[in-house]
Amino acid sequence: MPAVQRLVVDAESAGQRLDNWLVKRLKGVPKTWVYRVIRSGEVRVNKGRADADTRVAEGDEIRVPPVRMAEPRDTTGVPPREFPLLFEDEHLLAVDKPAGVAVHGGSGVSFGVIEQLRQARPLARFLELVHRLDKETSGVLLLAKKRSALTALQDQFRGRATEKVYTALVFGAWPESLKVIDVPLLKTLDAQGERHVRVVEGGHDAAQRSISLVRVKQRLTGPGGCVLTLLAVTIKTGRTHQIRVHLASHGHPIVGDPKYGDFAANKSLAKASGFGRMFLHAAHIGVEHPASGERLRLEAPLPADCARLLEPAAVRGHSRP
Repeated sequence: MPAVQRLVVDAESAGQRLDNWLVKRLKGVPKTWVYRVIRSGEVRVNKGRADADTRVAEGDEIRVPPVRMAEPRDTTGVPPREFPLLFEDEHLLAVDKPAGVAVHGGSGVSFGVIEQLRQARPLARFLELVHRLDKETSGVLLLAKKRSALTALQDQFRGRATEKVYTALVFGAWPESLKVIDVPLLKTLDAQGERHVRVVEGGHDAAQRSISLVRVKQRLTGPGGCVLTLLAVTIKTGRTHQIRVHLASHGHPIVGDPKYGDFAANKSLAKASGFGRMFLHAAHIGVEHPASGERLRLEAPLPADCARLLEPAAVRGHSRP
């Protein structure tokens, strides 16, 4: 039977949130279990109760209740892979993630970007994801090559000091006047354990405030005569599925979205054009360099299949810079 563990925080882990520290140490343990035992007080920091956002310090003793650990993941079947490089130095790495590739393994996915990069760089002492993108979303993905860089960059993301702009193609004519979406989002699980996100009224205890800024880039007529709008969406909060749910909740789902989209419209467009995935691209991230403080503007070009979908329609629409 599993026993209580008493773990000590090392220097490399100092400054991490308690929940993130536990998730990294307890490989394969569901996050829901981690948050439950923190809330119940079964996790103790130096013999005292602590919240999920408590910052751990070097030398802290963490009491962890009995838990069955997953078997170490076999990495022998993970193919090494490098991804298109947008920026790299000794502190961080920015790649252009292709659509259809998960950022990490789990939930039925054997491996993702992080596992493949680690296999491709066996001498790398440290390599961690700074943030995440949905599997079907392409574009800029940041990874840290030092613990100090990871902490600094994640602090920027939490403090909303980053600029994150996405390109999204939606069905319908997006209203010119609708430029700010400030609607709370609530995460739920269905009977099969699949995660869903929905908009809720303000004041809901478990909901999170979510803000998206929307700008029309292009209006066009797509294959088969459907009306489409190309949007630039800047997110001020980084909630799960935020852009997808915000846009769909206003009646303009993202083209190809398999979860929150218009399934009939997706099927019709795919038949007419051959484009069968979600059109959401992380086009730009602005961050301060974790060591120098220099402002970095990291950009990923629109994928070729997305660009092709826009080409014939652009003649009939009008574009904006």
